[in-house]
Amino acid sequence: MKIKIFFLVVTIFLTYSFNAQKKIDGVDFSAEMTINKANVVLNGGGLREKYGFMDLYVGALYLKSSSKDANDIVMSDEEMGIRIVIVSSMVTRERFIEALIEGFENTTAGKSTQSQIDQFEEFYSDPFVEGDEILLNYNPEEGVHFYKNGQKRGTIEGLPFKQALFGIWLGGEPCDDSLKDDMLGLD
Repeated sequence: MKIKIFFLVVTIFLTYSFNAQKKIDGVDFSAEMTINKANVVLNGGGLREKYGFMDLYVGALYLKSSSKDANDIVMSDEEMGIRIVIVSSMVTRERFIEALIEGFENTTAGKSTQSQIDQFEEFYSDPFVEGDEILLNYNPEEGVHFYKNGQKRGTIEGLPFKQALFGIWLGGEPCDDSLKDDMLGLD
């Protein structure tokens, strides 16, 4: 009887351990995390490439419940997050900021002001290195919270800004169509 219980406990532990993490393009992502005391689940994720061969970062989308509808996600006013892990030394702070500014210009949703973009740049004023982790967590009551390597950098208020920011990856003109599909769990 004790042996059966032991094997049952080991099986449950191993099942939980394998379900608690997911490897996406070589980077571990938690199956769940908490934003504003709300549980969010990994919706999908993938690799951001440039020119089809240059790996830049791995990004993942977390939602309260899984969804494949990009427009609903972008427009939604509920807890969600994007986790980015830099996988190349080619991703410098300057290149990252430049790409996001271009993304704000191309986004088909929401609205960002120059003041908000300037704030965003200030939050990430230090150098980027391979392995850095960026979190963009949206809380409907407070706005988008920005983190780097677990350290909170600041918050930008407003649903329109969140829509513009998430539209960079999920909008009508995303920064990378393949990454958008991966974040939506379509691939």
